[in-house]
Amino acid sequence: MAPNIDHPGEQAAQEPIKLIGIRETPLSVDEVFRAVGDEAAGGTALFVGTVRNHDGGADVDELGYSCHPSAEAEMRRIAEKVVADFPVRALAAVHRVGDLKVGDLAVVVAVSCPHRGEAFEACRKLIDDLKHEVPIWKHQKFSDGTEEWVGAC
Repeated sequence: MAPNIDHPGEQAAQEPIKLIGIRETPLSVDEVFRAVGDEAAGGTALFVGTVRNHDGGADVDELGYSCHPSAEAEMRRIAEKVVADFPVRALAAVHRVGDLKVGDLAVVVAVSCPHRGEAFEACRKLIDDLKHEVPIWKHQKFSDGTEEWVGAC
């Protein structure tokens, strides 16, 4: 059956941005997934970024995220762009700041759309643009005693 573009469910929702946030507390995949629930969505894509135990061939012992005061507004700007470019029914994005341990959730984003392909594309655009454009910095401390700052996520 061909999509009916005249049906409201095939188009973006009126207020699709459901959740945007920078948090100092642990993130919840369930919270983000619930935020993007929509009966007109046939596809929901979710991305979870976790703290890994290595980077660039070095063992990571700990890391911390910090952000510019404009980070949440930048996240919203990026979300609005994704909503403008895709038929988003619902969108959510949260990023953690502060000290994190290996395995902790650093970022969770989700997008629901009428169809799976749109959801995958919109979710990928959302996380890629958040990573490259939102002023969030990662401070990594390595097992060998060295450390580095990594810009924008």
